[in-house]
Amino acid sequence: MSGGPPKALPSTGPHSLRDMPHPLAGSSSEEAVGGDSTPSPDLLTARSFGDKDLILPNGGTPAGPASPASSSSLLNRLQLDDDIDGETRDLFVTVDDPKKHVCTMETYITYRITTKSTRVEFDLPEYSVRRRYQDFDWLRNKLEESQPTHLIPPLPEKFVVKGVVDRFSEEFVETRRRALDKFLKRITDHPVLSFNEHFNVFLTAKDLNAHKKQGMALLTRVGESVKHVTGGYKLRSRPLEFAAIGEYLDTFALKLGTIDRIAQRIIKEEIEYLVELREYGPVYSTWSALEGELAEPLEGVSACIGNCSTALEELTEDMTEDFLPVLREYILYSDSMKSVLKKRDQVQAEYEAKLEAVALRKEERPKVPADVEKCQDRMECFNADLKADMERWQNSKRQDFRQLLMGMADKNIQYYEKCLMAWESIIPLLQEKQEAK
Repeated sequence: MSGGPPKALPSTGPHSLRDMPHPLAGSSSEEAVGGDSTPSPDLLTARSFGDKDLILPNGGTPAGPASPASSSSLLNRLQLDDDIDGETRDLFVTVDDPKKHVCTMETYITYRITTKSTRVEFDLPEYSVRRRYQDFDWLRNKLEESQPTHLIPPLPEKFVVKGVVDRFSEEFVETRRRALDKFLKRITDHPVLSFNEHFNVFLTAKDLNAHKKQGMALLTRVGESVKHVTGGYKLRSRPLEFAAIGEYLDTFALKLGTIDRIAQRIIKEEIEYLVELREYGPVYSTWSALEGELAEPLEGVSACIGNCSTALEELTEDMTEDFLPVLREYILYSDSMKSVLKKRDQVQAEYEAKLEAVALRKEERPKVPADVEKCQDRMECFNADLKADMERWQNSKRQDFRQLLMGMADKNIQYYEKCLMAWESIIPLLQEKQEAK
């Protein structure tokens, strides 16, 4: 791939990620839900978000990352180590076969979504439908609206800079297809989201537009009512465990943004270096025509530089197609988690406001109204779902980055091995000329 690097994401600040308390450090599976609403400071470093009482049905499964293919036996062993432990899957979804559609008003790409399942929610064992990007966007919005307590996986960015990236090029379409496939697989692996009715409609409906028009106004009014309730009340403070999550996500996104920016600059410089190499190598070949005894070694140097150019091009493509998309996905993932945290804060603010209103009543023992208890239940549900999703996200992140970094190491090893072999190949040519003298 020879196109320029994508636009860098902004990143500032020197804060160290190592200085941040990891919100999932330690393990404490015997803790119970509810009870103590003010966690001890130990929660910042020792509390687990994987409490038994908080785990959702089926336990969830780590999402299978789309890591770069590698011949490294170490990488293959790593992939085997991270396989799902005996989990029986009953839902399989794939995204493939992108097709370009040219209409009078617009040009767009659709993807084939193939679903195979033994779940009773599906009338047929297999479905095949075509969806475009805006359909995926509709699904994500519906999941956010109907499952506000859960972390919804991010979609790849819709817009690209015109003139820099051709959104109809094979490389871009394939990169997006892989990202959309991962998006659906993450939903499929979630023990709650995978049973969402909108997800079922997305996978099975032949005419999705008919479903898109339903319920939009109602959901908008519900969202506005929540904002109205909490609009005049300021949250006192997040519980320590959720404050730790927020701080961790801020620093995590900052570090990934910095890595992404530097990686894009490295790729840009490698592309520029590749252009120079392609001009540099042929010079030795044309020079060899003027020489006698040096002709063969000079041709060898030219071929060597050509082989190094090919190896560098492959390394640059791997970085662009495999490394950068994972960084961007997790930057967007941290934004999604922050959004869920804000929603949790809104519910807490609503609960505190209603509780405060009850306390101000001139009754000796004011009875807690049903709506306050209902609000408390919502907050506890939010807390439990958020903790469970945070643990699931951390597990997926660990697996994804282990495979990503191992793949990156393997690709760099292959690159330098190819360059070493190329340069070693011309040593015999030079030695033969010396012995001849």
